Amino acid sequence: MSVDREPLVEVVLSSYDGAAWLDAQISSILGQTHGALRLSVRDDGSRDGTPDVLAAWAAREPRFSFRLGSRNLGPSGSFFRLLDGVGKDAAFAAFADQDDVWEADKIARAVAALSALPEGMPGLYCARVVIVDEDLQRRGLSPLPGRGPSLANALIENIAIGCTSVLNRAALDLLRAEWPAQPAKHDWWAYQVISALGQVIYDPRPALKYRQHGGNMTGAGYTPLDRFLGKVGRQLNGEQSALRRHQARELLRLFGDRLAASDRVLVEDFLDSTHGLTDRLRYGLCGDVHRQHWLDNLAYRLLYVIRGV
Repeated sequence: MSVDREPLVEVVLSSYDGAAWLDAQISSILGQTHGALRLSVRDDGSRDGTPDVLAAWAAREPRFSFRLGSRNLGPSGSFFRLLDGVGKDAAFAAFADQDDVWEADKIARAVAALSALPEGMPGLYCARVVIVDEDLQRRGLSPLPGRGPSLANALIENIAIGCTSVLNRAALDLLRAEWPAQPAKHDWWAYQVISALGQVIYDPRPALKYRQHGGNMTGAGYTPLDRFLGKVGRQLNGEQSALRRHQARELLRLFGDRLAASDRVLVEDFLDSTHGLTDRLRYGLCGDVHRQHWLDNLAYRLLYVIRGV
């Protein structure tokens, strides 16, 4: 198939103090086997040499463009702004982080998977990753989601790693109709909405090298124990609980009239389950929401009964 007949994919990347990593990542994106691609970057207020790196790429690569944000929005706010700017000619939009290295066929695989969906169905592709250190030495794999994508999972856990995620046009238009109030996580929000109103495709084959270093916003952890302890720690500080409930409320506010009746009940029960210890105990034992791994699920339910997290 010739490049001019391939569907256009717009890759959106939010940069922030990423000068040390950007060259390798941009090279891997522009080197994709899927040729109909452009890369749009928004810098979120870098204080290092990132703007110079971006300007150098823009000077020599016609498929690359960037803009300097007028203020720091944080990762999710910056990505929401980038999605608002995706061109009308793009059939797909893909998230990219600044410090990873993509497999050469990442976009081709995503386009093939999403193109198999029924016309007009919102679709989100996401994938497993190879976890590497800052020198790109392999340290492990992200866990496979044994129970698969679902709204019951998306309400309390995000398996759609943002840097792997690709949206088809129907999903992009659905999300862009109205953004959730902050705080919200761009990748988790997309997983939640598309699992409720479309189709999420999880690719078990790794799509990229996910670099772990001191500047990561959220680390994947090198080992299962690292990941488990990280999840428990985030739950205990209450931040994850507040975020989950905020996103669930926003899902009802923005899309409640479009949810299937069973999904609306699922979200409402989740939001109504913290009125007292009795309600938490009932929901902790019998609630329909779940995490992917049995140990994570057990920890979540125990913490929910004890603390409502």
